[in-house]
Amino acid sequence: MDYSLITSLEEFDRMKDEWNALHEVSAIRVPFLKFEYMRIWWQTRGGGEWPQSTLALVTGRKNGQLVGIAPLFFSLNRDQIPSLLLIGSIEVSDYLDVIAREADISEFLEGLFAFLNAPGFGSGSELTTWQVLDWYNLLDSSPTLAALPETARRMGWTFQEEVLQHSPYIRLPGDWETYLAGIDKKQRHEIRRKMRRIEESQVPVRWYIVDDLASLDQEAQAFLALMAQDGDKSRFLTPPMKEHMFNVIHCASDQDCLQLAFLEVNGEKAAGYLSFIYLNRVWVYNSGIDLQYQEYSPGWVLLSYLLKFANEKHIEEFDFMRGDEDYKYKFGGVDRFVKRAIIRR
Repeated sequence: MDYSLITSLEEFDRMKDEWNALHEVSAIRVPFLKFEYMRIWWQTRGGGEWPQSTLALVTGRKNGQLVGIAPLFFSLNRDQIPSLLLIGSIEVSDYLDVIAREADISEFLEGLFAFLNAPGFGSGSELTTWQVLDWYNLLDSSPTLAALPETARRMGWTFQEEVLQHSPYIRLPGDWETYLAGIDKKQRHEIRRKMRRIEESQVPVRWYIVDDLASLDQEAQAFLALMAQDGDKSRFLTPPMKEHMFNVIHCASDQDCLQLAFLEVNGEKAAGYLSFIYLNRVWVYNSGIDLQYQEYSPGWVLLSYLLKFANEKHIEEFDFMRGDEDYKYKFGGVDRFVKRAIIRR
């Protein structure tokens, strides 16, 4: 393979079509690895998470054809060590990886490590000082994760793996009643009870998925306002992070993979869910509730409606992504994990 380093936005932007074509056949296909998402992430450096950073994309080609992308950037990591991290790290991109066909990953990584270690890599810049490949949010099933230990060993580098977070998901049967029958009996009754209680209340209730592009700005702002009612999420939503979230919503809409849903009680938004629809899966990105409607359990109810809708549409999987919140398991979530790979040269 022939390897190249990309450090300019102009070169980054020119990769769009090739990037997405490779992503369509890559071993790991997730919304966070599409060109459009990664470009938006870089625009705000993950909502201000990495203000001091340098683009360091590496591509691998065979006979001129793109066969691998290592979407990297340089910064001091959380341990203040000069590092090459995956674009998207850490907080706002649930799943990350290199982009390559499964059959090419081992070869791509071996050549990548040699390229990164060559005397001329990043010459004349701070990139020469990197000490660690610090790769967050790799799925435990990633072929990259499986290949990294041996690739590092061949270079004489050290490899360390850490479990970062739970990332539960639900395989959907395509039928609401069949789905309910497959979860814990107590939780099944609880879901039915909460849905029935709000539907039989004396106040008007409706839920909907946003489909009016003209109102998307307003709906996006309403969703961020719901998120901000949670103390931790309010602190998370700094101005750069709000910009990032707003941009992600518009990007998902442009890519026709946005599912922004609300539950209204008495004409007011009581809960919202921001998800992506991609590869016949729902990828649940974030949520928010209006605390004044807690008596109606609006988050549970809206999630129930979304699961019912997903079954009716024969969606294959409902991915809660990172986080081990209790409700995910009550709704039938099955564990998998995201990991961190640390390679020191």
